[in-house]
Amino acid sequence: MSRNYILHPGVTLGPGCQIEDFCIIGAPPRNTADGELPTTIGREALIRSHTVIYAGNRIGACFQTGNKVNIRESNEIGDNVSIGTLSVIEHHVTIGSDVRIHSQAFVPEYTVLEDGAWLGPNVVLTNAKYPLSPSTQENLRGPTIRKGAKIGANVTILPGIVIGENSLVGAGSVVVKDVPDSAVVAGNPARLVNEISRLPYE
Repeated sequence: MSRNYILHPGVTLGPGCQIEDFCIIGAPPRNTADGELPTTIGREALIRSHTVIYAGNRIGACFQTGNKVNIRESNEIGDNVSIGTLSVIEHHVTIGSDVRIHSQAFVPEYTVLEDGAWLGPNVVLTNAKYPLSPSTQENLRGPTIRKGAKIGANVTILPGIVIGENSLVGAGSVVVKDVPDSAVVAGNPARLVNEISRLPYE
């Protein structure tokens, strides 16, 4: 295991964790002392080079990151989660187990990704309906991606949107309203184009 990384006070690593060069684990967020917020990462994690994980995260077993992932403070992350290179996870995000987040995705504060959710590369989730409003910080609402939903590459999802269980959002879509369970939506704005049960499988 490399030792060319920074492990702050208050970090607990499960057995078998691997941390590559130039990672920072347990960095204190603004206005907190070093070690004030405990950080736990479960067994068999693989944290690839230049990843930064702030303090206060609770991360399950078999977690892995690509290079240069940034994970802010106070998130709940389940087992078998993978976060791709250059992706950003903001604070107070809830991520279930078996979630796959591909490269260069952006997941803002107060987002929920349920078990088995899947985000393609360059997906952007948003949480500020009126970014210039004086009350923006008090009204942030991230999207909720329900169990097993899959979000295609380069999709943008607006604040507070709920993507239903096992649904599919086509690549390049802009989602401006809730998506039902097991639906297939695509376009800008995204519209219902099919149902999962009717998709051809080869």
